[in-house]
Amino acid sequence: MHGLLRAGCVGWLLLLAVGCGDSGPEPYTWRLPPGFPDPAVPEDNPMNAPKVELGRHLFYDTRLSANNTQSCASCHRQEQAFTDGRATALGSTGEGHRRNSMSLANVAYAASLTWANPVLPDLEDQALVPLFGEHPVELGLAGQEELLLQRLSEDASYRKRFAEAFPDDPQPVSLASVVRAIAAFERTLLSGGSPYDRYTYRDELDAMSLSAKRGMTLFFSERLECFHCHQGFSFTDSVKSKLTAFPEVTFHNTNLYNVDGQGAYPATDQGLREFTGKPEDMGRYRSPTLRNIAVTAPYMHDGSIATLSEVLDHYAAGGRASAHGAAPSPFQSEFVRGFTLTDQERQDVLAFLESLTDPEFLTDPRFSDPFASTP
Repeated sequence: MHGLLRAGCVGWLLLLAVGCGDSGPEPYTWRLPPGFPDPAVPEDNPMNAPKVELGRHLFYDTRLSANNTQSCASCHRQEQAFTDGRATALGSTGEGHRRNSMSLANVAYAASLTWANPVLPDLEDQALVPLFGEHPVELGLAGQEELLLQRLSEDASYRKRFAEAFPDDPQPVSLASVVRAIAAFERTLLSGGSPYDRYTYRDELDAMSLSAKRGMTLFFSERLECFHCHQGFSFTDSVKSKLTAFPEVTFHNTNLYNVDGQGAYPATDQGLREFTGKPEDMGRYRSPTLRNIAVTAPYMHDGSIATLSEVLDHYAAGGRASAHGAAPSPFQSEFVRGFTLTDQERQDVLAFLESLTDPEFLTDPRFSDPFASTP
């Protein structure tokens, strides 16, 4: 009897030990900057540390393009706040795109993705576009899904990483796992360590210059109206978080173009109107975040404004189209009305915009290329 009890206890302890050792992937620990809410995370793609690290590798891996020439990072470079410095993006086959690569800073909080797509709210769905989209070609894998999975499956380190990130999947290396891992990594790209953040959220009173503080007052004033479209911790007005019940998705016409005197944008890119067919959606685009804006030139959806100083000219004139003598546009935002600045005020606003640069974000090794050789 005692032998049976002891055997039973040993068996129970062995099961307990196995259970303790098989606790699943290491959880991902958010390092949220002060003032940032918990990001919204899909129930079918919970965060874990191995998944994020797998996503980082995939994000930088050129094997995710059909011809092995580009990765996600080709158009989203860390040192440029995950933009590419080009007016418009260039795909792996050399095909030029019509739009500027958007920053991925705080993309976890974006209520809509890309410049003018109202039906693309999740990073998992968005990741499919550069991988398999054909108009335009980005990574060029349309019709070559099996090639991608073969490349990844043949790599022993990837087989291990997928198994660790998706331990409950009978086939861990899959297209679903690829986009989930990339999305998980992108959700970690949080930028909240700029001089503005240190001053606003950490009570470091000397973090911002006096000029930048004056510029902040102007930025958040009804006189300039900037804050209506670039608001809150993320400096944009299409934001969601874990607490958001119904995300608000907004798009704006800034009177960048008025080619016919009646508000028309060039036929090659008319913004939200291409989705809705509504005339009033002509030239409406999502407001990008202004975080790290000083390192993400050129600007606007088509990269047609080279410098921040010129962006300020655009809004001061009530839109570049107005500055060029076009008639008022019936579609432009009510917040793009124009304003006048003194030379000092102009310098102050630019100083404030520069205070939104987060040097740590631009160099954080957690977001860096894992394939880069170390010095």
